[in-house]
Amino acid sequence: MNRIRFFGIRQSFFLMILGSLIFLGLIISPSAYASDAEINCDAHQGVCSQSLGNHTISLEISPRPVKAMQDLVFKVSVSGNPPSKSPYIDLGMPAMKMGPNRVLLKPAGQGHYEGKGVIVRCKSGRRTWFADVIVPEAGAVKFVFDVIY
Repeated sequence: MNRIRFFGIRQSFFLMILGSLIFLGLIISPSAYASDAEINCDAHQGVCSQSLGNHTISLEISPRPVKAMQDLVFKVSVSGNPPSKSPYIDLGMPAMKMGPNRVLLKPAGQGHYEGKGVIVRCKSGRRTWFADVIVPEAGAVKFVFDVIY
């Protein structure tokens, strides 16, 4: 009898610790800090730029302000020698796994590319998104910005 009761106490204690860790994991998980990602682009104001090797990559999203759940135009400019293939954009949220959301860009003049895409509304209410601009043979830059719901 004592052995059964001792096992029950140990099991209850283990379950309590496990439950606490799961609870804390839900509250203090990396995805909980998604809105704290370092914003490096004010997409509502206009063009954002970053260096990538010998290139300057610029991103502009319109219409502004940038809102979720509407058709958006993504414009990317690449300074210097144009890449052999068009760049593309992968959209996502910091610290949150999401399904693929790729914006394919088409040439729109010397070093300029355009494409259409949609930023979906996150059920969590988080508004911080990123656009990874991938330039073939050169690398990628990450623009982190907030959207309006």
